[in-house]
Amino acid sequence: MSLGNNLFHARRKKGLSQEDVAEKLGVSRQTISKWETDETLPDIRQAKKLSTLYDLSLDELIEYNIDEKEIQDMIDKTSDEVSEKINWTNVWSKKYPVLATYQNEVKVSKYSAELNRLLDNLQKEYGYNELDSMLVLKDILAVVWKSRKK
Repeated sequence: MSLGNNLFHARRKKGLSQEDVAEKLGVSRQTISKWETDETLPDIRQAKKLSTLYDLSLDELIEYNIDEKEIQDMIDKTSDEVSEKINWTNVWSKKYPVLATYQNEVKVSKYSAELNRLLDNLQKEYGYNELDSMLVLKDILAVVWKSRKK
């Protein structure tokens, strides 16, 4: 994504118009438009003001990813207590239907035993607690998945 596109999405996420931002920064609406269309770039002082206004670091503003930021905001707003009540299999199965049906096809106990062994190994070898072991294993699975897709 370009800086202009990042500025546009960050502004929209905050619910601000170009006029609102221009007023807060002491520039014209056309200046904001030019920044958002990559016609011109804000100077470093203006970029710092934008990052403050949009509650983003300069790095985040430059590399702003609307989807990732929205997901992170949602994670931050969800308490552990609420998260425990969510049936994540049901939620994710709307996007990945196999999650709603695999239990009838796969010998879950066979894979559970192996996963439990891996979790136990992570706890013993690295001193992780159960949750940290699960998160590390999940992350390792993600790395393996990405490497297989190449």
